Amino acid sequence: MDRIDAPSVRPRWALLLLPVGIFWLFWWGLGRDPSVLPSVLIGHAVPTFTLPPVQGRPLGLSSTDLKGEVSLVNVFASWCVACRQEHPVFMGLRQINTVPIHGINYKDRPQDAEKWLNTMGDPYTRTGADLDGRVSIDWGVYRFRRHS
Repeated sequence: MDRIDAPSVRPRWALLLLPVGIFWLFWWGLGRDPSVLPSVLIGHAVPTFTLPPVQGRPLGLSSTDLKGEVSLVNVFASWCVACRQEHPVFMGLRQINTVPIHGINYKDRPQDAEKWLNTMGDPYTRTGADLDGRVSIDWGVYRFRRHS
Protein backbone atom coordinates (compact mmCIF):
# COMPACT_ATOMS: atom_id res chain seq x y z
CA MET A 1 0.00 0.00 0.00
CA ASP A 2 1.29 3.45 -0.92
CA ARG A 3 1.81 5.98 1.82
CA ILE A 4 0.16 9.37 1.31
CA ASP A 5 1.98 12.22 3.04
CA ALA A 6 -0.01 14.80 4.90
CA PRO A 7 -0.04 18.23 3.22
CA SER A 8 2.57 20.63 4.52
CA VAL A 9 1.43 23.11 7.16
CA ARG A 10 3.86 25.82 5.99
CA PRO A 11 1.85 26.96 2.89
CA ARG A 12 -1.27 27.43 5.04
CA TRP A 13 0.58 29.78 7.42
CA ALA A 14 1.92 31.74 4.48
CA LEU A 15 -1.59 32.13 3.13
CA LEU A 16 -2.81 33.35 6.53
CA LEU A 17 0.06 35.87 6.84
CA LEU A 18 -0.39 37.26 3.33
CA PRO A 19 -3.53 39.32 4.16
CA VAL A 20 -1.86 40.63 7.32
CA GLY A 21 1.17 41.75 5.27
CA ILE A 22 -1.00 43.43 2.65
CA PHE A 23 -3.03 45.21 5.34
CA TRP A 24 0.18 46.47 6.97
CA LEU A 25 1.48 47.84 3.62
CA PHE A 26 -1.80 49.70 2.98
CA TRP A 27 -1.85 51.07 6.53
CA TRP A 28 1.78 52.24 6.24
CA GLY A 29 1.12 53.81 2.83
CA LEU A 30 -1.95 55.70 4.02
CA GLY A 31 0.09 57.37 6.74
CA ARG A 32 2.64 58.79 4.27
CA ASP A 33 2.36 62.17 2.56
CA PRO A 34 2.70 61.51 -1.20
CA SER A 35 3.82 65.08 -1.86
CA VAL A 36 6.92 64.69 0.31
CA LEU A 37 9.90 63.40 -1.61
CA PRO A 38 12.90 62.53 0.52
CA SER A 39 16.16 64.02 -0.69
CA VAL A 40 19.59 62.62 -0.03
CA LEU A 41 21.00 66.10 -0.71
CA ILE A 42 19.56 67.82 2.37
CA GLY A 43 22.43 69.00 4.55
CA HIS A 44 25.05 68.44 1.83
CA ALA A 45 27.12 70.92 -0.13
CA VAL A 46 26.09 72.03 -3.61
CA PRO A 47 27.45 69.62 -6.23
CA THR A 48 30.49 70.94 -8.10
CA PHE A 49 29.56 71.87 -11.67
CA THR A 50 30.08 74.35 -14.49
CA LEU A 51 27.45 74.90 -17.17
CA PRO A 52 27.66 77.11 -20.25
CA PRO A 53 24.98 79.76 -20.73
CA VAL A 54 21.70 78.90 -22.39
CA GLN A 55 21.70 80.06 -25.99
CA GLY A 56 21.01 83.80 -26.13
CA ARG A 57 21.96 84.39 -22.48
CA PRO A 58 25.23 85.99 -21.36
CA LEU A 59 25.81 84.11 -18.08
CA GLY A 60 26.14 80.38 -17.49
CA LEU A 61 25.99 78.84 -14.03
CA SER A 62 28.55 77.09 -11.86
CA SER A 63 28.80 76.01 -8.25
CA THR A 64 31.22 78.89 -7.57
CA ASP A 65 28.50 81.38 -8.58
CA LEU A 66 26.40 80.12 -5.66
CA LYS A 67 29.01 80.54 -2.93
CA GLY A 68 28.32 83.23 -0.36
CA GLU A 69 24.71 83.88 -1.33
CA VAL A 70 21.29 82.54 -0.53
CA SER A 71 19.63 81.82 -3.84
CA LEU A 72 16.99 79.71 -5.48
CA VAL A 73 18.04 77.26 -8.21
CA ASN A 74 15.32 75.94 -10.49
CA VAL A 75 15.71 73.10 -12.96
CA PHE A 76 13.44 73.59 -15.97
CA ALA A 77 12.85 72.49 -19.56
CA SER A 78 10.73 73.88 -22.37
CA TRP A 79 9.00 70.49 -22.77
CA CYS A 80 8.17 70.07 -19.06
CA VAL A 81 4.49 70.31 -18.08
CA ALA A 82 5.10 71.29 -14.44
CA CYS A 83 7.69 73.89 -15.50
CA ARG A 84 5.09 75.69 -17.58
CA GLN A 85 2.69 75.72 -14.61
CA GLU A 86 5.25 76.97 -12.07
CA HIS A 87 6.96 79.54 -14.30
CA PRO A 88 4.63 82.44 -13.30
CA VAL A 89 5.70 81.91 -9.68
CA PHE A 90 9.34 82.47 -10.61
CA MET A 91 8.40 85.55 -12.64
CA GLY A 92 6.58 86.92 -9.56
CA LEU A 93 9.56 86.19 -7.32
CA ARG A 94 11.81 88.00 -9.77
CA GLN A 95 9.55 91.08 -9.58
CA ILE A 96 9.82 91.32 -5.80
CA ASN A 97 13.55 90.52 -6.01
CA THR A 98 13.77 88.64 -2.71
CA VAL A 99 16.61 86.30 -3.68
CA PRO A 100 18.60 85.70 -6.85
CA ILE A 101 16.99 82.99 -8.99
CA HIS A 102 19.23 80.81 -11.14
CA GLY A 103 18.14 78.27 -13.73
CA ILE A 104 19.46 74.94 -14.90
CA ASN A 105 17.98 74.08 -18.29
CA TYR A 106 17.58 70.29 -18.43
CA LYS A 107 18.17 68.36 -21.68
CA ASP A 108 16.68 71.01 -23.95
CA ARG A 109 17.59 71.81 -27.52
CA PRO A 110 19.40 75.18 -27.36
CA GLN A 111 16.89 76.95 -29.62
CA ASP A 112 13.93 75.61 -27.56
CA ALA A 113 15.42 76.87 -24.29
CA GLU A 114 16.06 80.29 -25.81
CA LYS A 115 12.53 80.48 -27.25
CA TRP A 116 11.04 79.42 -23.89
CA LEU A 117 12.83 82.21 -22.00
CA ASN A 118 12.10 84.81 -24.69
CA THR A 119 8.40 83.88 -24.82
CA MET A 120 7.59 83.02 -21.19
CA GLY A 121 9.93 85.56 -19.60
CA ASP A 122 13.34 85.11 -18.02
CA PRO A 123 13.34 85.24 -14.21
CA TYR A 124 16.92 83.95 -13.93
CA THR A 125 20.06 85.88 -13.04
CA ARG A 126 22.19 83.07 -14.48
CA THR A 127 21.05 80.16 -16.61
CA GLY A 128 23.16 77.09 -17.32
CA ALA A 129 22.51 74.66 -20.17
CA ASP A 130 22.60 71.08 -18.88
CA LEU A 131 22.47 69.43 -22.29
CA ASP A 132 23.19 65.86 -21.15
CA GLY A 133 21.33 66.11 -17.81
CA ARG A 134 24.30 65.03 -15.67
CA VAL A 135 24.35 68.15 -13.46
CA SER A 136 20.60 67.93 -12.87
CA ILE A 137 20.98 64.33 -11.74
CA ASP A 138 23.70 65.45 -9.32
CA TRP A 139 21.17 67.96 -7.96
CA GLY A 140 18.69 65.13 -7.35
CA VAL A 141 16.46 65.55 -10.40
CA TYR A 142 15.18 62.17 -11.39
CA ARG A 143 11.86 62.67 -13.16
CA PHE A 144 10.39 65.14 -15.60
CA ARG A 145 6.99 64.94 -17.23
CA ARG A 146 6.88 65.76 -20.94
CA HIS A 147 3.93 67.55 -22.50
CA SER A 148 2.41 66.39 -25.74
